Amino acid sequence: MDDFWSGVGVDLHLEPDVAAGRRAGLERALRDAVREGRLAPGTRLPATRRLAAELGISRGTAKGAYDQLVAEGYLTARQGSGTEVALLPAPSLEAPGEAARARTPRLDLRPGSPDVGSFPAAAWLRALRRAIATAPSSAYGYGDPRGRIELRTALSGYLGRARGVIAPPERIVITSGCVQGLALLTRVLGGAVIAMEDPGLPFHRDVVRRGGGTVVPLPVDERGARTEELAAVGAGAAVVTPAHQYPTGVTLHPRRRRALTDWARAHGALVVEDDYDGEFRYDRQPVGALQGMAPGQVAYLGTASKTLGPALRLGWMVLPPHLVDAVTDAKLHSDHHTEVIGQLALAEMITGHAYDRHVRACRLRYRRRRDRLLDRLGASRNVRGIAAGLHALVEVTDETETVARARALGLAVGRLGDHWHTPGAGRPQGLVVGYGTPRERVYPEALEVLGRVLEGA
Repeated sequence: MDDFWSGVGVDLHLEPDVAAGRRAGLERALRDAVREGRLAPGTRLPATRRLAAELGISRGTAKGAYDQLVAEGYLTARQGSGTEVALLPAPSLEAPGEAARARTPRLDLRPGSPDVGSFPAAAWLRALRRAIATAPSSAYGYGDPRGRIELRTALSGYLGRARGVIAPPERIVITSGCVQGLALLTRVLGGAVIAMEDPGLPFHRDVVRRGGGTVVPLPVDERGARTEELAAVGAGAAVVTPAHQYPTGVTLHPRRRRALTDWARAHGALVVEDDYDGEFRYDRQPVGALQGMAPGQVAYLGTASKTLGPALRLGWMVLPPHLVDAVTDAKLHSDHHTEVIGQLALAEMITGHAYDRHVRACRLRYRRRRDRLLDRLGASRNVRGIAAGLHALVEVTDETETVARARALGLAVGRLGDHWHTPGAGRPQGLVVGYGTPRERVYPEALEVLGRVLEGA
């Protein structure tokens, strides 16, 4: 029954599905055309006799389909005026763009993102032009799963001087971010028991579980991850954020750093170091990466998401020698390799020191933001994790009520309660406030609203 029906002033391709009967198929085809807007409101439909002749069906079948759609409200019929498409009420569901806008808060102090408005567009464009101008033709083909040697070489030098990482280029694998690195390591570990900080990022726990790993909690206190509990849980790996624990903001105590690497050596285990914002330290020089103490036991994960922006999807792993081949093979069978042009541009930025300049500028900007946050909240408010990073933990007595009050004023903040492995009564409560997220022009207003919210707590 596929045919081309020419209505009054319109052409419409109808494909009635006759599996459930000719009339039902015609009803469905017309109904879908109205819903999808291919038949606009007010469009006059052909007479049933004409429609029947063009589709090769009986006039009774055509009339029955019209009558059914009139009854459902899709069509209207008036004596002497024929049958027209009805004006339908606006759909109750929002269009995808409108729904996204509705979910976007007016003021956003949620953690997890930098100020994307500070992306160094001019420096990136210059690096991109140089990269494209000098890239060999082979760069546009399928590449090494480990990533371009230009970027791995640049990262080897940068990570060594900026983070104290022992990073020979042959042990670096470029990824599309820390999440992919964590997923690849989980796959290579083959269903291992993996200890993850409690509280910690729930999305990363989901990544490990989906990769086949078994997650066990590793409690965190004022000295960081409680490494003495690792042997008891029988973990084969531990995922930690030693430079700036997420979300409490504490730095792993030196004694526990040594205990963590001693545990890995003694048990043949792996430490996965997520150095997600290690460059941003405000009270002293950034704390060096744990990996430098035990490069044979630590897999180091880094990313450009916090320094440049999440849109680039560029991250890196520095692996112990025994994991390089297995992770490279997993990367190959995951996405073959990370996109190349961005790798070459980032290598240009690093080797030309534009990346260092950008990080220093961001460190100053975020420190000013941190200071403004503290000034607005005052000394009476208990704020933790302020020595580094892009977020702070603000203690409250009832985070559910406080978050609801913030939402009513158009302010979004993170909840500490969302980060526990097993939420429940008796847990400490707090707001996880990301001061890197807002654009510069709205940051003062966001702080003012946050202050009002907490003053009402």
